[in-house]
Amino acid sequence: MTARGRWSFILAALLPTLAIYAWVRLYPIGDVLYLSLHEWNIIAKVRPFVGLENFVELSTDPLFLEALRNTAIIAFGVLLVTIPLAMVLAALIHARTASRLSGFYETAIFLPHVVSLVPAAMAWKWIFDARLGPLNAILSVFGVQPKAWLFDPVLSILCIVVLCAWQALGFAVLIFLVGIKNLPVSLYEAAKLDGAGPVQSFFYVTVPLLKPITLYVSVVTLVAGFNVYGQAFVLASDAQGAPGNLVRVLVLDMLENAFRNYRVGYAAAEAVVLLVVVLVLTAIQFGALRERGRA
Repeated sequence: MTARGRWSFILAALLPTLAIYAWVRLYPIGDVLYLSLHEWNIIAKVRPFVGLENFVELSTDPLFLEALRNTAIIAFGVLLVTIPLAMVLAALIHARTASRLSGFYETAIFLPHVVSLVPAAMAWKWIFDARLGPLNAILSVFGVQPKAWLFDPVLSILCIVVLCAWQALGFAVLIFLVGIKNLPVSLYEAAKLDGAGPVQSFFYVTVPLLKPITLYVSVVTLVAGFNVYGQAFVLASDAQGAPGNLVRVLVLDMLENAFRNYRVGYAAAEAVVLLVVVLVLTAIQFGALRERGRA
């Protein structure tokens, strides 16, 4: 078979998969980009073209800016908590691979990642409850005054970060653990011969060698953080029970504009901004890893 015939066969074999991917992934992105340049109230047949008017309005919309700020705080908060903690836990579990309980440790840490969001959020809502929650009961033992965790905008953000980090930790630990198990043992033996202890080996051998995996976990965690919705919807309800009113996040703002205010074009513009933010942050992470690799 000639080279042209081989390429034709490969393209023909991949064509169904590529077509499905384009329909499921690329077409919705293109449709959102198209809608962001139009004004549409979801029930009208006419979609007048407004150009960049939606984006200009977004730049001065206080609700959108608040949602973007809160989402960024949550996403970076989850990232800063999850990555270091997951790497340390993965190293500790790997150090106990000979233990009979190592499988139990891995299962216990990964379990929150597979628990359904709403039941998990409701459980944490009970933990943070100002009157009946165990968190205030535990803190009172140390003389800390009870706090209304879920009725304060700042503390509510902290609660959402804790919940998101708790859910993301298991996946991150599993990925780091796979990476650590595949690191060359000879490097640790050389470090030990040079007088390095477990802490020095972790910082000077494990952490540098896990940079590609750290990049992957960071990107996945950050993208998930910017798409936070259910956690804020369940946890950050106001005193009247309206979901997500205390902590406004970007996805919640998009859904409200699209299906409550019937401004689909405006919500699509928010989605485009979210896409651009995630792409820029991902590019920055890849660039930082490349520069560190050259250094």
